[in-house]
Amino acid sequence: MNEIAWERRCVLGALLALAALPGAQAQSADLVAVVAANSKAPPKLSAEELSAIFMGTAKSFPNGERAVPIDQKAGTPPYAGFYQKAAGKTEAQMKAYWSRIMFTGKGQPPQEGGDGAAVKKLVAANPNMVGYIEASLVDASVRVIADIK
Repeated sequence: MNEIAWERRCVLGALLALAALPGAQAQSADLVAVVAANSKAPPKLSAEELSAIFMGTAKSFPNGERAVPIDQKAGTPPYAGFYQKAAGKTEAQMKAYWSRIMFTGKGQPPQEGGDGAAVKKLVAANPNMVGYIEASLVDASVRVIADIK
């Protein structure tokens, strides 16, 4: 076997090993944006509206109600998956984005709420908060306002 073929086999093996990691599948989990069941937020948000809230360019829902975004823990598959799908940015790009925004004094990143269950609990208790969780965690305490695709 020549050197190029060997390198290709090594790269392929590494990719297969990464795909088998538990976190690799979690990123593909269906994510939804949620608000409290009693929130006055609109019934649905567009991808652009949701992105604007989490990127700090919108401070309220389209109907004028205050919006407080809550992130899952940075470095987790849901965090990376959300920003990749909602804003088209990698985790590294988000870190650079917020570093620039904070340096210029133009804003702060969303508060970190923990894992999906913790975010759901925070959002359910505050009608102004909006977060993203795995679709399997949705129950009567929260209302889905956007599918993250």
